[in-house]
Amino acid sequence: MSPAPRRRPRAVRLVVPLLLSMLGALLLGATTAATAQAATTALEAESAQLSGGAVVSAEHSGYTGTGFVGGFTDAHRGAASVTFAVQSSAAGIGSASLRYANGTGAAMTLSLYVNGAKVRQVSLAPTANWDTWATRDEQVTYAQGANTVAFTFTTADSGNVNLDGLAVTTGTGGGTGTGSSGLEAESAQLSGGAVVSTEHSGYTGTGFVGGFTDAHRGAASVTFAVQSSAAGIGSASLRYANGTGAAMTLSLYVNGAKVRQVSLAPTANWDTWATRDEQVTYAQGANTVAYTFTTADTGNVNLDGLAVTTPTHTTPVTLTHQAETAFVSGGAATAAAVSGYEGTGYLTGFTAIGARAVLAVNAPSAAGYPLVLRYRTPNATAATVTLLANGTKVRVLTLPATNGAWANFTTDVPLRASLNHVTLRTASGDNGNLQLDGVTVTGSAPNAARGATLPYTAYEAEAGTTNATTTGPDRTYLTVASEASGRRAVVLDQTGEYVQFTLTQPADALTLRYSVPDNAAGTGAGSTLSVYANGTQVRDLGLSSTYSWVYGTYPYTNTPSQGSAHHFFDETRTLTGHLAAGTVLKFQKDAGDTAASYTLDLVETEAVPAALTMPSTGFVSATTLGATPDDSTDDTAALNTALSTATSQGKGLWLPTGTYDISGHVDLAGADLRGAGQWYTVLRGKNGKGGLFGRGGTSNVQDLSIAGDVRYRDDANFDAAVEGDFGNGSSLTNLWIEHTKVGLWIDAPTTGLYAAGLRIRDTFADGVNLHKGTTGSEVSHSSIRNTGDDGLAMFSEAQAVSNSAFRFDTVQLPLLANAVGIYGGNANRVEDNLLADTVTGSSGIAISSRFAPVPFSGTTAVLRNTLTRTGGYEPNWASKLGALWIYADSSDITAPILLQDNAVLDSTYSGLLVSWQKNVSSLTVTNLAISGAGSYGIEINSAGSGAFSGTTVTGAAAGGLSLAGGFTVSKGSGNTGW
Repeated sequence: MSPAPRRRPRAVRLVVPLLLSMLGALLLGATTAATAQAATTALEAESAQLSGGAVVSAEHSGYTGTGFVGGFTDAHRGAASVTFAVQSSAAGIGSASLRYANGTGAAMTLSLYVNGAKVRQVSLAPTANWDTWATRDEQVTYAQGANTVAFTFTTADSGNVNLDGLAVTTGTGGGTGTGSSGLEAESAQLSGGAVVSTEHSGYTGTGFVGGFTDAHRGAASVTFAVQSSAAGIGSASLRYANGTGAAMTLSLYVNGAKVRQVSLAPTANWDTWATRDEQVTYAQGANTVAYTFTTADTGNVNLDGLAVTTPTHTTPVTLTHQAETAFVSGGAATAAAVSGYEGTGYLTGFTAIGARAVLAVNAPSAAGYPLVLRYRTPNATAATVTLLANGTKVRVLTLPATNGAWANFTTDVPLRASLNHVTLRTASGDNGNLQLDGVTVTGSAPNAARGATLPYTAYEAEAGTTNATTTGPDRTYLTVASEASGRRAVVLDQTGEYVQFTLTQPADALTLRYSVPDNAAGTGAGSTLSVYANGTQVRDLGLSSTYSWVYGTYPYTNTPSQGSAHHFFDETRTLTGHLAAGTVLKFQKDAGDTAASYTLDLVETEAVPAALTMPSTGFVSATTLGATPDDSTDDTAALNTALSTATSQGKGLWLPTGTYDISGHVDLAGADLRGAGQWYTVLRGKNGKGGLFGRGGTSNVQDLSIAGDVRYRDDANFDAAVEGDFGNGSSLTNLWIEHTKVGLWIDAPTTGLYAAGLRIRDTFADGVNLHKGTTGSEVSHSSIRNTGDDGLAMFSEAQAVSNSAFRFDTVQLPLLANAVGIYGGNANRVEDNLLADTVTGSSGIAISSRFAPVPFSGTTAVLRNTLTRTGGYEPNWASKLGALWIYADSSDITAPILLQDNAVLDSTYSGLLVSWQKNVSSLTVTNLAISGAGSYGIEINSAGSGAFSGTTVTGAAAGGLSLAGGFTVSKGSGNTGW
């Protein structure tokens, strides 16, 4: 059948590294050559030169760019061609990786030409259908400067494929050495009927090897001995003759493991020889490369020899992601026992099933990216481990044995724009026989140095252009400005008033943080606000006070008569259509916008990717199992049944685009639950109820939103968005949570939970609470804002929270309590966070024995955090709380507390407060910078002792130090200002 046109992943990925040096006359002897470093270019087929009937098409899905190239039909045999222009800064060996679709059900061929000369016939294995794409990697030799790479449907080819694009690696000059060797077949190890012969001409050496006849099917084999001075990627180029008139096959084995079946195109006759190049991975030291006539092959060829290229040394890469910074669970752990690693260590312990390392990778756009692993095997056994991207299996990696040496292994990984979760995991069938130094993802962008790597650009209202008034700055509790980001906001209270921004990045969606007045009943009032792009109205935003405004004393109500109104702000989000960089985005109170006032705090704009589609394998759609989105019926029971059914089948449950109404717990017990994306799949609660509940097992939840229906705080009766026991090695990624009691409330015996890429907004209690007995878990790269209690908390109630971390998070505006609170526990960490604008009863980071937790043990480490405008007044105690607060309340804090490399900016009261009536000992403060404090730089009202070095105080209103309670300060070097 005629092929249909194709598509590809969002950017053609480089699948093959450049390597080595090729053949030519290498069979005459061994030489050493230097190959260039790889420079990778992705080329779209639809932008190449087309001829002979090749045409651009888009009728099939999955292509990259704007289309793919079809027309390689029988009608265009001998003519259809796609020619790519390739620039190379140096002459040398490179690669050409063709992305194609072949839905014919059989292998098809095209001919590869480089600079007008035919290199070889290329066999393109069948793909599952015309919407499925594969890559075929070919080693080629580039000239310096301009080159052409063409794939042509000659009369000798079978054609009938679609082409999506080409990823090429070319030389840049200099780089890694390779060794090239020519090996004669007649000198190799022969078995199974393979014999030396000389009856045909044109061979090199003293003969060739025949005997690959049908009589020896399943047995005939030639095994070459190959020495490599380093582990890595190399090539094997087989010289053969095939006078049968049809393509024949043998199987390629490296070090006893089958690599692939090799197709050997026919030669003109038995006296004519051709070469077939294959990329292989060599171990350091001795290797075997065998070509075997298995029962799955057609054989009936003659073999003359093998030209191989092997790496002569391992060039260290500059790692973009150090392994020791990854999240690890299941047995993987940091080590530093052997030398040669980069950074501060490496990871070991992958041999247990479930051991994993997760790296946060920031990609500038959705595409396939080259990924280099730097690893070692401790022995002569090759390692197998599974690579996943954003929860989806990419492939099983087979890493050549290195016998203790560090080596590089190149593959590729499909990434989304912005934050990605790239995982190496030992799955069933993997041996995990590796130690990992780190990875390099070529083309990735750096993660945020502190705080979360986020997909949006934020614009503060007070920094925009406006004809309205600005409220604040003000940190007084119960004022609107005290709850605004930066303590300032813009108030539109007259028709025609506006605030506008010029977009610095393109976007097609926005999130607005705002406050509108409540109604007299406290049940919420709605109104619209007009949105303009470059002067043209694009939206009426629907705004409401339903999920804001609470009153009275803790835990607060919706009854205005109780006074003390607060929790003024809420957020709304909408897709806008494309807004280019430079667009002037305006929010204006028009005549039809009837709220008495609109207090605008900030807007976040972002480019929202298309809705995700269900993975091709391993999932079942909830809509086929009884759940019905967008019909306002209660889907709780249907989703529980669907999850149970899918899990019992060993499958995940897919939630297509839509809103699913829930009124209770959706239970997860070793489940995989995925949606089409945070902007597309929504679980919507009702009457304070509705959320996900962990019942043990290893679960994965990703790519969806949970929109609760909580309007005030009721701890006993309302639901968290995600709660319960998440077993061992679970993941919660790319979730948007709002209007729930709590975002995440995690309980024992959860261990090894990875929670990342979260947006938790407008909850009425904590954003996240890692509760009693949770171990080895992490919340990272998440945005937490406008919580009714701690933004991030670890609460060791009855059982210690242990070895857990809050890392690279951005926490803003907890309305009560702290941006981060650590209440007891063992060896927990707070690292690399941005924390801002606490409101009342609050600090930026509290290390506290309040609430009678399990006492501290191990070292609690607070490292590299930035705290801005934090600390606050506690009206119940008439106390002024510091930005950093070490609080010995119900018990002494005698275990080590380490504060290192933190910055406190514009603290409301003291920069560092150590209190109260219990003892605080083993406190170490290193490189703490306090700049601006409404009270003291450092205030200590406790017994105990601490060592300080590199601690500086500037701009403290009451002075550098207030010391009481008998605390002993040991000053090292580098302290100033106190």
